[in-house]
Amino acid sequence: MSLDKVKRRDFLKIMGWGGAGATLVGCDMPTTVTLEEGKEEVVSYLAPEEFVIPGIGVWYASTCQQCPAACGMHGRVREGRVLKLEGNPDSSVNAGALCQMGQAGLQGHYNPDRVTKPMARKGGTLVEISWSEALAMLDEKAGSKSGLNGDRMAWVTGAVSGHQSVMINAHLASVGSRNHYVQEVVNDAVWRAVCSDMLGSSNPLLRLDKAGVVLSFGADFLGTWGSPVHFASQYSKFRTSPRGTLVQVEPKMTLTGSNADLWLPARPGTEGVLALGIAHELMTAHGITNVPAQFKELISGYGLNRVAEETGLSAEHIRRAAKLLKDSAPSLVLAGASAQGHEHGYQCVAAAMMLNIMLGNVGKTIEAGSEVPFNQMRPNTGGSRDLLTFAEALDKDGYDVVFFYGANPVYTAPEALKMADKLGKVGFKVALSQFEDETTAMADLVLPLASTLEDWGTHVSAVQTGAAEISVQQPLMEKLYADTRGFGDIMLDMLKMRKSNAYSGFDDYYAYLRNAIKNMPAGSKKNATADDWDKALQTGLLAVNGKSGALTSRSVNIDMPKTDSNQQYPLHLIPSARLGLWDGRHANLPWLQEAPDQITKIVWDSWAELHPKTAARLGIKQGDNIRITSSQGSIEARVYLYKGISQDAVAVPLGQGHEGYGRYAKGIGVNPLKILNPATDRKTGELALFGTRVSVSAGSSNGTEALVRLGGSETQVGRKLVATISADVFERTEGGA
Repeated sequence: MSLDKVKRRDFLKIMGWGGAGATLVGCDMPTTVTLEEGKEEVVSYLAPEEFVIPGIGVWYASTCQQCPAACGMHGRVREGRVLKLEGNPDSSVNAGALCQMGQAGLQGHYNPDRVTKPMARKGGTLVEISWSEALAMLDEKAGSKSGLNGDRMAWVTGAVSGHQSVMINAHLASVGSRNHYVQEVVNDAVWRAVCSDMLGSSNPLLRLDKAGVVLSFGADFLGTWGSPVHFASQYSKFRTSPRGTLVQVEPKMTLTGSNADLWLPARPGTEGVLALGIAHELMTAHGITNVPAQFKELISGYGLNRVAEETGLSAEHIRRAAKLLKDSAPSLVLAGASAQGHEHGYQCVAAAMMLNIMLGNVGKTIEAGSEVPFNQMRPNTGGSRDLLTFAEALDKDGYDVVFFYGANPVYTAPEALKMADKLGKVGFKVALSQFEDETTAMADLVLPLASTLEDWGTHVSAVQTGAAEISVQQPLMEKLYADTRGFGDIMLDMLKMRKSNAYSGFDDYYAYLRNAIKNMPAGSKKNATADDWDKALQTGLLAVNGKSGALTSRSVNIDMPKTDSNQQYPLHLIPSARLGLWDGRHANLPWLQEAPDQITKIVWDSWAELHPKTAARLGIKQGDNIRITSSQGSIEARVYLYKGISQDAVAVPLGQGHEGYGRYAKGIGVNPLKILNPATDRKTGELALFGTRVSVSAGSSNGTEALVRLGGSETQVGRKLVATISADVFERTEGGA
């Protein structure tokens, strides 16, 4: 059935312009416009261009998909092959920069371990099949022939936005399901919840570039928190004259912490106590009176002596942090992974946000963010709560069909959840994947995806500054493997099985996206032109009229429990994320395995960081193999002694310990997520990532072995190899130059 048989409002929903878009179209488009006018002949989008000169590269715009930040990207193509990736200078998210993960996207594209053909489970083994067989299986199990309806189907994905999100939601709606689990282990979900409750917006715009001092409670904004490339650009402005001051509070030094002027290793779980102690000092020593009445009595109980005892920090450091906040206004207070990663994480983050309200930062360094006007396309950044909720759902009634895309719950779930066992009870598991990771290996049907450099899409970043942007993803070259397909093309095939009348007018996802942009409601466009599609491909961006509202300052209940000691498990486990391997999704990229860790400089391995005093107390030396044991199990790793960690903690980086996922990932290191206790934040239900207590003992293999790392000593051994000057001297010389 042709598109002219579809009602206008349904057509807008199909295109992703429903909701706000339906209202806009009623105001700005004449009723004489018909759906037939949105149809057009579609021609090949990768035909050789006459202007291409052999040996000369041509740059094309697209969108990076290596993490949820959705940075704008340019790809250099020569003789039909993409050879280099860089940031898109027109993107307001990353302003031309691209991190090492984005650069390494090339190795995902050319990776020899990609899934190149559909596979189905036959006799307990995945074997290659044709696409006609794969689509027949889909139709039988989840299509028009299946009888599937209601809550018997679920999707498990990573962060999604744009038309990818539109199509997943449409597929769920086609069977009457709302079961979409969006899981991201590295997330800012608790921060977003606190922002929503205390500011009236879950995604305010953070302006580091306007701050005189930034106080961060575990927000590694230069490494893994939020949109690191965006924050790095702001941070460079923050550090120019007059130079801003960074104070980082965290139990294990991150990339952001290594750049701090003052680094405070508070005991794990006491970040909220420190925030209340700083608030007490601001009230009593600096005369800050803008304190909500609800908080005054609470703050009065957190004097310097109590806070110093609970956090393990000196009273002088607490005084110094408070003085910096008062003297260097406007300030900005952030709270990230280590603050939110406990059973009282919401309370810790809320205490940090209370400092922003006290200091008058709301409206100055915290501004109302912008959002695209289309609800269906807004970013669903997810968190770890959905991982736990999905496991609970499998425990109850389970599902007949589950689709996986951009998520690997078998790897990321703690062993206590028994995720692999629970998935074994699902009748039909479908993985849309480029690689055979741990979850894909359990699927009954594997649909091979084109790489992100071969595919179409639209994406919406959580960072929207001023005019809202929709980022466009376009293929940078022809597919390397003929039997791989784009995500949107697979979704169209599945939607046609259930709603053929609505989607039969689109031959492929390219036609769908082109029609979507061509039929965008006129009132939503910013600087609209007749060639919106061509302009979007050239710039990689589509500017729309964003929606924003004023921020408000609200109070919430803050109840800060005291951290208890634990004789059996005396140390806190810190499963630390880092720019590179992230949550393990990039362990199959040798460039990122080879890239030294930003702090320890270790490559191709796992390790356990201990403070030298803790190691001496336990009789442990550099390079010793140790066993780290929680109530859920144990892992073993070599020790790296380092002063940049709390004496009450042991840190093991995320990303290694894969049982599959290709030759570059399998069998390397350990996965600290496996021994986590599945405790949650009491308010949001997010996994308490930093809330597991452990003990440390000798490992199964004796002896000391050197870790492979770049560089030598972290100290100057008293020789002043690196010259330093004070901030005031810098301002008088380099700062004023």
